[in-house]
Amino acid sequence: MNSQATILDELKERFGAAVLAEQPARDAVPTLWVESGEVRSVLKYLKSETTAPYRMLYDLTAIDERLRSHRDGQPEADFSVIYHLLSLDRNADIRVKTPLKGEYPSLWTITDLWSSADWYEREVWDMFGIVFEGRTGLRRILLPPGWEGHPLRKEHPARATEMEPFSLPPERQESAQEALRFRPEEWGLTGRGEDTDLMFLNLGPQHPGAHGVFRVLLQLDGEEIVGAVPEIGFHHRGAEKMAERQTWHTFIPYTDRIDYLGGVMNNLPYVLAVEKLAGIEVPDRVKVIRVMMVEFFRIASHLVWYGTFAQDLGMLSPVFFTFNDRERIFDIVKAVMGGRMHPMWFRIGGVAQDLPQGWEKMVREFLPYMVHRLKEYDRTIMRNRIFKARTMGIGSYSLPEAIEWGVTGPGLRACGLAWDLRKKRPYSGYDQFDFEIPTAKSGDCYGRSVVRVEEMRQSLRIIEQCVNNMPPGSYKALHPLTTPPLKEHALRDIETLITHFLGVSWGPVIPPGEVCVAIEATKGWNSYYLVSDGSIHSYRTRIRTPSFAHVQMIPLICRGFMVADLLAILGSIDYVMADVDR
Repeated sequence: MNSQATILDELKERFGAAVLAEQPARDAVPTLWVESGEVRSVLKYLKSETTAPYRMLYDLTAIDERLRSHRDGQPEADFSVIYHLLSLDRNADIRVKTPLKGEYPSLWTITDLWSSADWYEREVWDMFGIVFEGRTGLRRILLPPGWEGHPLRKEHPARATEMEPFSLPPERQESAQEALRFRPEEWGLTGRGEDTDLMFLNLGPQHPGAHGVFRVLLQLDGEEIVGAVPEIGFHHRGAEKMAERQTWHTFIPYTDRIDYLGGVMNNLPYVLAVEKLAGIEVPDRVKVIRVMMVEFFRIASHLVWYGTFAQDLGMLSPVFFTFNDRERIFDIVKAVMGGRMHPMWFRIGGVAQDLPQGWEKMVREFLPYMVHRLKEYDRTIMRNRIFKARTMGIGSYSLPEAIEWGVTGPGLRACGLAWDLRKKRPYSGYDQFDFEIPTAKSGDCYGRSVVRVEEMRQSLRIIEQCVNNMPPGSYKALHPLTTPPLKEHALRDIETLITHFLGVSWGPVIPPGEVCVAIEATKGWNSYYLVSDGSIHSYRTRIRTPSFAHVQMIPLICRGFMVADLLAILGSIDYVMADVDR
């Protein structure tokens, strides 16, 4: 009996009637419906009482079930709250769902079980109006304080044309500004220490060291940070709501703008999830092309981090060199895909077109050049004594803390755990590639830097293997739900041409079901949880981004350090605010 079946049987035996149903999912993640009054007990058992426990709260979200047609075997519900847990020891996930009734239902908080649940619960309340009892600070997180309604409820409009034109009369402007006023007591902070007065400092939302439109309110004793309150949402664009009105195919360009430094890396988890829902198997050539291009974007994203992080710490020159090398990558990306930062090139079932003539020469010339450049950066940045002094021992966290807060990617590997989804749960053919998983042991700013620098070298190894072993074949699957289909098929007969027209203009009809696909993105694990109701649109699209989890951890890892250290900590996290706010 496999471990998934074992944990399901274990929960059914222990909690009996509280387990309402078992739901099959396309991603094969064991999914249980649990009575709302017992869900806390089930989650507590999974985190700390079962063997090889599920210590990471990977995601927490909700679904408005009221308009959904295909809910075979699922308990009746107006809303459902979903807890996605991860056990690194088992290399396994479990999805716990609880049904809720009523127009504005409530549920007991789990912030006492997982510290990271705070922001997730605030987001669910912000987007759905579901109240979490037994906690404080349940306030808007992605939307302005004065926003009316909860956008991911089905009755909330999805387009600006469905709402009243925006206006900002003086009284509304004054109330909006007043709502942004920081009141320390609302966050449990005071202006008085044991023997001194404390100061509050507003960093951002336009500070260059904040790496985006991001605000951190600091409680200071002199220059020492006593407390911090991160404030996000300035960059929120409603990507998950947009997915409900776009077709499966036309939502692809929106994914490019999530981690806007990741390019087609953002396309990959989305198209993999849709392909799993639709039962599409892509050719080997597609897999290798995708791997090659996402690894180029991994290097490009890391180069932005490398240069700007060094600049945050006082180095002026490196950012110009790293951005110049990034331009070399964009020359290759543009030659292959036709675009630079946001090429929108991956498709459901394949890629937009085959590799152009001359692509191999460009890639082969870049690889040895970049290997040499990384050696230069080692000498000028990583071995620089000032850089080391500003990063070693700063902003550190332990492996248990990283798991508790949902840290993934380089931040997790910097704590000594060699966990990479490309190795542990290979996707897109990564099991066919030879590369190492870089780790560090310190869990500090320098350790996170060491991991990212070595990751670039490993990406170059992967790209070289792609060039040397690019398989022949088609750049598209032959599946009828592939969009857009191959041209030679569309011109075969009138029925196929009509199907082609409908597939491109309306989009494919994806079979009903649920699936979650995660990849090792540039900043950690990025996943798309898709719910299809058998339509040309997604019923629910949940985008779980690494930056959201990582930024929430800032108050923990900056406490006790100086204000100048905070800029090193922010840079070492390597977040993108569009990745946080979506």
